[in-house]
Amino acid sequence: MTSSDIIQLIAWLLQVMGFLIIARALLSWFPNIQGNPLVQVVHQLTDPILIPIQRIVPRVGMLDLSPMIATLLLFGISGALLGAA
Repeated sequence: MTSSDIIQLIAWLLQVMGFLIIARALLSWFPNIQGNPLVQVVHQLTDPILIPIQRIVPRVGMLDLSPMIATLLLFGISGALLGAA
């Protein structure tokens, strides 16, 4: 496996994490399914990224901006990695 392949793999994983955060944000609109095991897995996978951002960026009223910030960061880093590869 070459270094270019590893960079592409990391970029792909960052994109997958970005899509999981988008899925989590959409799932938050359906409070009845929060106990679903799949939803809990999505929360467990995305919490390590979202919780530190939530500590830095406060909520704006009822709006949590951390998923949007995390997604932009993840896709931005992924794009930079792919541009460098």
